[in-house]
Amino acid sequence: MMTYLNQFFFGFYPYLCLAVFVIGTILRFEHGQYSWRSGSSQLLRRRQLILGSILFHVGILIVFFGHLVGLLTPIWVFDAVGISHSAKQMLAIVVGGVAGVMCLIGILMLIHRRLFDARIRATSSFGDTSILLILFFQLLLGLATIPVSMQHLDGHEMVKFMEWAQRILTFRGGAWELVAHAHPIFKAHLFLGLTIFLVFPFTRLVHIFSAPVWYLGRRGYQLVRTRNGARAPAE
Repeated sequence: MMTYLNQFFFGFYPYLCLAVFVIGTILRFEHGQYSWRSGSSQLLRRRQLILGSILFHVGILIVFFGHLVGLLTPIWVFDAVGISHSAKQMLAIVVGGVAGVMCLIGILMLIHRRLFDARIRATSSFGDTSILLILFFQLLLGLATIPVSMQHLDGHEMVKFMEWAQRILTFRGGAWELVAHAHPIFKAHLFLGLTIFLVFPFTRLVHIFSAPVWYLGRRGYQLVRTRNGARAPAE
């Protein structure tokens, strides 16, 4: 049974999540551009929003690009520049730990603001709150991997995750076997990370790809009311 579960969650599930991520994001941009926004509530409790948002976004960017470079860079590149597996492991622990804590403080402020301010809670959708909580638990799982990683500083486990990610993206078989015997905390972190890609197109996270230049070209109509209350659609 465990073999089938590992094969599904770390062999098949990544492709399901990435397919939904790519296709769903394109479809939402093409057919739901007026929902393509972050849904800002900056007019309410602005000071807490600014501080929490800065901590969260700076931390999450470091964590994201750290994972991106760390997992997808071929191991021979690190070997060529003289970075040992253990040195890379310690770099990931230190930088990821600091950025993760920064991000965690920021997201806690944002969650507190969204859940405990009645006005903000009233304007928040289920998706707004859910994605914050999913990211919060993913951060907790990520930080929880640090004590486990400290037990094998030779970097051997890290190399397995790098090989897993690179096999998935290059459609090579047997990727799931590399993480089948990993610590459960790593598996939970991988699973929730993949799930974030799965739900990405249906949340406010799509604003990551936003650029102001697209605003003028988006299709759809905006409702404008005249002084007497009549509706006048304006493109």
